[in-house]
Amino acid sequence: MRDVLTPSGVEKYIAAAQQAAQRHAGDLAAMRKCRFDTIAVHGLYSMGEALDFNQGSIIEPIYMSSSQAYRDADEMEAALAYKIPTWCYSRIANPSLYYFENTLALLEGYGLAGETGCCATASGMAAIHTATEPFLAVDPKRPTAKLNFVATCQVYGGTFQLFSVRRMQERGIECRWVKNSADLEEWAAKIDENTRFLYGELPSNPGQAFFDLAAVARLAHAHELPLIVDSTVATPALMRPLCHGADVVVQSVTKSMTSSGFGIAGALIARKNLASRFGSDEMKADFAAYIKQLPNRDMGPNLSPMNAILSLNDMRTLRSKMDLFSRSTMQVAEFLAGHPAIERVDYLGLPQHPLHALASRYMFLVDAEHDAEYRRPVNRYGHLMSLRVKGGAEPTRRVFDAFQRIWRATDLGRIKSVATIPAISTHSQQGEEGRCLADIPDNLIRLCVGGEHPDDIIADLDQALRAIDGRVQVAVPAAFSTGGASRELPGQR
Repeated sequence: MRDVLTPSGVEKYIAAAQQAAQRHAGDLAAMRKCRFDTIAVHGLYSMGEALDFNQGSIIEPIYMSSSQAYRDADEMEAALAYKIPTWCYSRIANPSLYYFENTLALLEGYGLAGETGCCATASGMAAIHTATEPFLAVDPKRPTAKLNFVATCQVYGGTFQLFSVRRMQERGIECRWVKNSADLEEWAAKIDENTRFLYGELPSNPGQAFFDLAAVARLAHAHELPLIVDSTVATPALMRPLCHGADVVVQSVTKSMTSSGFGIAGALIARKNLASRFGSDEMKADFAAYIKQLPNRDMGPNLSPMNAILSLNDMRTLRSKMDLFSRSTMQVAEFLAGHPAIERVDYLGLPQHPLHALASRYMFLVDAEHDAEYRRPVNRYGHLMSLRVKGGAEPTRRVFDAFQRIWRATDLGRIKSVATIPAISTHSQQGEEGRCLADIPDNLIRLCVGGEHPDDIIADLDQALRAIDGRVQVAVPAAFSTGGASRELPGQR
């Protein structure tokens, strides 16, 4: 019979975990005093972590293992009850994921007085799904209530499909689209007792829509609703929505956060004790941990260890990359704004953009005031812009096909400049009516400026625009591989 005065094995592990939590809190407090760049480089991976647990490895290791072993039954019991730190199984968690998540939680929470948490996912779309799904559960007190949520219509095409098809058509959950996201009254008019959350993307892809983040957050909280924001284009280097009142941020980490294009990753980052009139106290207390330990444990959309470390390594230079990309994009936008073949340029950095003043209240290069180069707050507007070619779809395709330095692909956020025509690619599935709603015409080219010198990108645009009245010769694919790649038929153009 166990001596009641002697702690059980489980309790010993719990006591050790409490001591570890104190050390973790100390490491977290110390890192939160550091500048953004230092956090991006180190996260919570300390010298002690490296020397005591990782063979002294300076860089966070990739834990390519499916599961964790335990010392005995007591540790296993405590771990699987979430009473002690554990990673258990890589569908749920992994040490490499923890290093990545800790860093991203700190970056998105930089300057926020409260605490944040992060749950990494296999893609940006997985992050959007897992950030919104828990708020759409049936209320057992009102099981027949017809649920709805309010969202900006200027969103990534995959988000539009998730909301309009998977949620509305397949499940009968109404998405109430906000057409002019800068109009606070339009947001307010769509909220009722069955609304579960507000959702917005800013700056939007591809049209550069923007809204008053703090005002929409106040509106959401007045109705005890969470505000969920997709901040993929800005990244925490230029804007941190949690600091302006948002409750949850989603990132397609694949894009601007990383830029290399080596992996696919997503994440949701949430403030603790978020506002919501729906959901359990456990869910609201630590939304990111709740998602990781319960819904995502059961559904399995979490990130792989390899992609976690590939993404983490790219994130270390995030601030300097976003500064470079933004400055180059401004030069490109100014060139295009004065070109006679261009109908319109959408870039928030241009003073003539109707949302420039609003965006300038929110989009700043983080820590510019501590830079020897700047020594003051500096606005930066990111690397995504769009241009509309005069003459409609056909001239637009000719210009697009004439690019020689700018890559034709659906990706964005790359170190290499990339362009697409959203109407035939990223936003094609939402149909003409959906594109009209979001103002995505067929003469719009989305351009994401990379790390090249802006003079070379301007030169490529200039030569492509000269082809607007002529036929551009392009390679004709002769065959496609099993993997989807095409090859040119020799001798034919």
